[in-house]
Amino acid sequence: MDEHPLRRQADAAFIRSWLKSPLKMGAVSPSSRALGRRMAEAVPDEPADGIVVELGPGTGVVTGCLLEAGIEPERLVCLEYSPEFCTLLRARFPRVHVLQGDAYEPPAALARLLDERPLRAVVSSLPLMTRAEPERARAIARYLDLLPPGAPFIQFSYAFAPPVRAERIDAGSTVSPWIKRNLPPARVITYRRDRDTARDRALPTFVAMPK
Repeated sequence: MDEHPLRRQADAAFIRSWLKSPLKMGAVSPSSRALGRRMAEAVPDEPADGIVVELGPGTGVVTGCLLEAGIEPERLVCLEYSPEFCTLLRARFPRVHVLQGDAYEPPAALARLLDERPLRAVVSSLPLMTRAEPERARAIARYLDLLPPGAPFIQFSYAFAPPVRAERIDAGSTVSPWIKRNLPPARVITYRRDRDTARDRALPTFVAMPK
């Protein structure tokens, strides 16, 4: 199927979803390719056989940038809440693993994939600022627990303050300059834990987070 009609279909799906639930979407337009490329640049090259997990891929703008950056589609896992977006993602990227589920309560299918291969990075487009700060912190900490030492949790934000202070989740962070070619302008926050911090924390389990 031609990519251009799929992109138009994706844009229409975004508008429908935004009109239905603007707060849940957390954005007035899909992420720009400039933002997607900046997020893709933060993904490390190693381990080469590692899985990259994308949270909240939506219509697939960042997904496309990750693939263009050289990530093999078989090593990319997209976790998307919207069934409609999942259908679009599977049509646009048939070789990518697309899982339907809540990124705040990861499905067992994601745990099975991570049992088979190391995790290389987590790339998140979740609208974290629509959630309470404790829930944001739990979400990021959960994925940092899964990542090996030094591996990044990559999140964009429109806000002046980061979604979670790094020390709140025993991590370090870096913040990109503003990406102005995005509506609205956004920054990329990259969280990491060093080896000592990661070693001191308990091994994670996939259980539902408290509400």
